[in-house]
Amino acid sequence: MKILIFHLTGNANVKSATYGFIEAGMLGEFHVSIASIPGSLLDKIGGFGPFSEIKRRRFKPVLKPFIHTWPWFEIGRIAALKSGFKSLTRDKTAPFYIDAVVQNLDRHVANRLKVAIKHGVDTVYGYEDTTLFAFREARKLGMKCLYDLPIGYWRAAHRLLEGEKERWPEWMATMPGLEATAEKLLRKDEELQLADRIFVASSFTASTLKEYPGKLAPVEVIPYGFPPVSSEIRTYLDFKTNRPLRLLFVGSLSQRKGIADLFEAVKEFGDRVSLTLVGSKTTDQCPALDNALTRHRWIPSLPHHEVLNLMRESDVLVFPSLFEGFGLVITEAMSQGTPVVTTNRTAGPDLIEHGKNGWLIEAGSTIALKNCIKHILDNPELIEEVGLAARERAKLRPWSSYGMELSAAVEKKHSS
Repeated sequence: MKILIFHLTGNANVKSATYGFIEAGMLGEFHVSIASIPGSLLDKIGGFGPFSEIKRRRFKPVLKPFIHTWPWFEIGRIAALKSGFKSLTRDKTAPFYIDAVVQNLDRHVANRLKVAIKHGVDTVYGYEDTTLFAFREARKLGMKCLYDLPIGYWRAAHRLLEGEKERWPEWMATMPGLEATAEKLLRKDEELQLADRIFVASSFTASTLKEYPGKLAPVEVIPYGFPPVSSEIRTYLDFKTNRPLRLLFVGSLSQRKGIADLFEAVKEFGDRVSLTLVGSKTTDQCPALDNALTRHRWIPSLPHHEVLNLMRESDVLVFPSLFEGFGLVITEAMSQGTPVVTTNRTAGPDLIEHGKNGWLIEAGSTIALKNCIKHILDNPELIEEVGLAARERAKLRPWSSYGMELSAAVEKKHSS
């Protein structure tokens, strides 16, 4: 079995999957927009400020023989964003709109498959919104199609998030995903229908697929791994008498992430709580968001290592998402010994034992979030106790575990 896997950016879970396929001797090709190998000219260019985005596209040297890059559309998209020409990326008809960039990669992979077959590739592994053309071609050629759904199924999202229009009408501008075109939604459904197997990273994501109006291929849950556990000695400082409880939120500033609930929840605690938010806006057309941000510390963007540092400096990560395929910030915070408050619509229930190594609350409940924060304020000793337990949980499942389990699951089913 030889796998061709492709993804626009090659994020943490994609990298882990790819390395797992290499370890298992199953990788045939890896297609990505931009790839930097340590020591290469491109990697050196990434050391300069304007080109720092390249550093995020860094891969281990072991992957070099398998890499195929299709950079130009993605370079155009990044350049447009960096230079302020958002009109080139914002509109659905714009040349560097994200869907256009992704579909360009999808078409390149589809056109490559006949050659890949000659090199022994018999399976295509792709991700939601990126695989339609490749899967159609793979089917024609008799290849297997493996589908990775990083976030929950769209019909479930629409049902679960519909109520936000009544709860928080002034925040709906932050949820553009609910306005996806019928064409895009049909594309998602066809990708699922073409898949021979479907992989998800949380039980919640798997549950959303029950709303697909038809028969689907087998669905398998394989949770992502944790980043390396911090080797630094974590100091848990008492906050009850001399400083506020330091809460941290990391993620896009969208009500899909429960951001309105978070702002409302912290209001009643006044100076007893300080809130820092790291993440970009999903829109500039939400006065309610702009007003809320003036009352708290907001950092639009940080390099990944600085996010981890900030997690170590914070008392609790609060991630009240209403619809999340996984929530990598959960595992990142836990790896730093920072306890997490999150909801039942994330990977939280797969990773956290409530009250032991984190806290789980009902999604969309401002009251539940308030009560959890109050519980922590009233019992400050829990921060160290739960934080240390979170860190121990993180040690049990490094990223390599995800790659190994995924490759084993793919290989087992293929050979049976």
